[in-house]
Amino acid sequence: MTTTSTLHDLPDVVRDFTRVPADLLGQASRFASSIFADCAGRRGGMHGRIAPLDRASRFCGSALTVEVRPGDNLMIHAAMALARPGDVIVVDGKGDQSCALMGAIMVNQCKALGVAAVVLDAASRDADEIRELGFPMYSVGTNPNGPTKLVPGRVNHPIQCGGVTVRPGDLVIGDADGVVVVEREKVAPLIAGAAEKVAAERKRIDGIRSGKAIRPPWLDAALQAAGVLKAGETL
Repeated sequence: MTTTSTLHDLPDVVRDFTRVPADLLGQASRFASSIFADCAGRRGGMHGRIAPLDRASRFCGSALTVEVRPGDNLMIHAAMALARPGDVIVVDGKGDQSCALMGAIMVNQCKALGVAAVVLDAASRDADEIRELGFPMYSVGTNPNGPTKLVPGRVNHPIQCGGVTVRPGDLVIGDADGVVVVEREKVAPLIAGAAEKVAAERKRIDGIRSGKAIRPPWLDAALQAAGVLKAGETL
């Protein structure tokens, strides 16, 4: 009987994975997180509890995924040992806010390694120092308590972070609005759609500012479809 490999066959620490090609990352980095979320069917956006320490933060990279037990950051250190320049470390910290999983020391290490950003579904600390470093840190608030370094977890397995499934190598893009995840295989086709979306939005805003197209052209039809207006009726 032939068996196929499953996630259960993988070691707890997967050392390598396929990343988004550098040329696609460069193209994707031109767009806002909201553009990708809309082009991906209004999905992929992490829960708003995960927010930047500095709202000027912006990043784009391939996900290096980590799963930890609440309050323990041992596996984040393991992930950092494997990180390559441009990686985004994405951590399923179970939304825990009882202590910080990362602070200034680890962020300095990430910056020296060329890590593009860190996304924690957990708390961070040393917020002022991290802002001064200019490093994109997204977390569920802050807490001065430090973590333990005792409990095993997983690196580069599929995880849940902010209510979104993240696989190693998926595109992760973040800005002041939050974080969006796009499946690696869908990045190339979505970039073309993102460019069209930006052009359409600019045209719409130009119409509003000029006073030539203040009301959206789809409004009456949508209200009719929702039963707010009768067929043929307009506002």
